[in-house]
Amino acid sequence: MMARRQRFSRRHGVAPEPRGPLIYDDAPKELRIAFLGFLEDDLDYSPSSMRSVVCRELRIEPRGDNWSEYPNIWDEVQGLVYRCEWYKFFDIVEAFTPKRRRPGEPDYEEEVNDLFGQERIGWMLVDGELELRGDEPLEKVLENAFQELEVTGLEVATNELSEAWADLSRRPAPDLSGSVQHCMAALEAIARQWSDDSKKTLGELIKKHPEMFPAPLNEAVSKLWGYASNEARHGKEKRNLDLDEAFLVVGASATLATYLARKIEEAE
Repeated sequence: MMARRQRFSRRHGVAPEPRGPLIYDDAPKELRIAFLGFLEDDLDYSPSSMRSVVCRELRIEPRGDNWSEYPNIWDEVQGLVYRCEWYKFFDIVEAFTPKRRRPGEPDYEEEVNDLFGQERIGWMLVDGELELRGDEPLEKVLENAFQELEVTGLEVATNELSEAWADLSRRPAPDLSGSVQHCMAALEAIARQWSDDSKKTLGELIKKHPEMFPAPLNEAVSKLWGYASNEARHGKEKRNLDLDEAFLVVGASATLATYLARKIEEAE
């Protein structure tokens, strides 16, 4: 199979910068059209080979009266992909992940993630599974946090932060309260390591060790802990967290965790 050259817009860097909020709970038709085009043009899938994967994922029997690749089977595939629920579409995307890459074949995950980026989709394909994608600054903050926690060997904090991100990725409904609890538990675990006190809560540790964070940031961290306790642990009637709030808390916690982990590393 001859590899297709990069499209004009990518070769010359003239594609418009994607704008607007990320999309998490939808798969716009433009995305579905582009995905099928990628399968057909770049990966050389025939309509019948697409249909076998799509029908398996949707648990639908292929139409027995459709024999010709074009237009019959192609029309059938388009109809199934265009009309399925958004989460079923993402099941289909995962199902097409190749077990191995043939010479000259485009990198499936790279191409899918590029397409998702163009369409502002809040998911990215990693080792064949779709994971939540945050805005680039948040992703960088988390990447730095995980790297620093790995260096300092803070496994409990690493696991808690990973769980926070996993809770945000849950669908059809993300566990926003769980994500806030886990990211604050990560910060608490690091604070306990820094203070050599495994019993006190983060709020208690900040009061006992105000030097843990520079003033007046220590007061802000204490209030962040109070917010997480009120909103996530206990909850308020008629008050629900939203995704942007959860992103804010996770990002702030990851930044603070990175700072404190570095202080632990410097002290060793």
